[in-house]
Amino acid sequence: MKKTIAITTLGCKVNQFESASFITGFTDTGCTMVPFSGPADIYVINTCAVTARAGQQSRQMVRRAMRANPDARIVVTGCYAQIAGEELLEIIDNPLCIIGNGNKHLLVETALAENSPELVMLTGNIGMKKEICPLSVRRFSGRTRSYLRIQDGCNNFCSYCIVPYSRGRSRSLPKSAVFEQVDIFLQEGCREMVITGINVGKYGLELDEGENIYTLLDSLCRNYPEMRIRLSSVEPVEVNDQLLNLMIRHPNFMPHLHIPLQSGDDRILARMNRHYTVEVFVDVIRKITSALPHAAIGCDVLAGFPGEDEQAAENTYRLLEGLPTSYLHVFPYSRRSGTLAASFKKQVAGKIKDARVRRLRELDQEKRQAFYRRQLNSIHPVLVERRNKNGLLQGFSDNYIPLQFAGPSHLSRRVVSVRFDRMEEGRPMGTLEIEQD
Repeated sequence: MKKTIAITTLGCKVNQFESASFITGFTDTGCTMVPFSGPADIYVINTCAVTARAGQQSRQMVRRAMRANPDARIVVTGCYAQIAGEELLEIIDNPLCIIGNGNKHLLVETALAENSPELVMLTGNIGMKKEICPLSVRRFSGRTRSYLRIQDGCNNFCSYCIVPYSRGRSRSLPKSAVFEQVDIFLQEGCREMVITGINVGKYGLELDEGENIYTLLDSLCRNYPEMRIRLSSVEPVEVNDQLLNLMIRHPNFMPHLHIPLQSGDDRILARMNRHYTVEVFVDVIRKITSALPHAAIGCDVLAGFPGEDEQAAENTYRLLEGLPTSYLHVFPYSRRSGTLAASFKKQVAGKIKDARVRRLRELDQEKRQAFYRRQLNSIHPVLVERRNKNGLLQGFSDNYIPLQFAGPSHLSRRVVSVRFDRMEEGRPMGTLEIEQD
């Protein structure tokens, strides 16, 4: 009898790509995908460990699966599984598979093995992995936008970050395999893909193919003009004239960049082992706004890092307040065992950290509204994703404005021109101009 499979995914876009590959593998064998909230024969939890809360959520998902079906096989993979296998053994009574990040290509086969022992552990030494897991995705269920994982791992070793220990060193997908995956997305009707990885700017450096992130993006834009392309988070030092010229030259390369700042204080940046200064970051933002005045610019910022005093926190706030960024992703510093920063003195108290996070998130809302106001009365290509509960079509503009507008249902999954002409209760609203294709 074919198995029923339930999958839940925590964390980053790379995890989401990998979970989509599991769904492809399970459905290709005839399995039935079911909601994670209900009974299933096999539960797959693709975990995250970037913060203590993510680890806690990963454990909660495991317990939820055990309650839903005490006889189910539970498969735990992802970053928490990679670094906390022993902790998982303490909470799981069910038949258990722990699949490390370097062995995700074996997950479907291992989960479905008929004579599998009660415990399977395929973690290994992720730091020794030389090649990226070969994973293929047929479709992102119900999505007009897909994630394309071209790179895994990180060599940066920021002092706060567990990822190099849970994902290993930088490894890239060969160019031929990248193109094979894009061809599949096109066949499945995907209209937009987000190029993603753990440190996507390091793409290709270990492959000896003569490719880097800039040459790959150029090839993708030229070979797939009908596909809208976005670039996920990229380091400040990797945003250069070559990248900006690609965005200017290729109309299918969306004017949207997400760049981690983490701190607006040079002393804290050095303690974080971030390889740039505030001055360098400011220069990058100015270059973007000069080359692409309508571009969306998002930033990551980490509040409450050890040693961040009131002056350093204020430096970060004032810097972000004065920059023409479009939105912020704000995270509280989370102490992760095994990282250098976990041993730092002057850990910031929880209440102080929470207050700094709250203040920065309020600034995020102000930045979003200011960005929207700057874009009023402009016309944008919008990929229609769905009809929302208010009966309006909804989708993201080229520069990542979530626009709502009236229009016929046949426009779903198509790119249309929309005039962004008003705000209603803080939400960007538009008027359909013409169909683009």
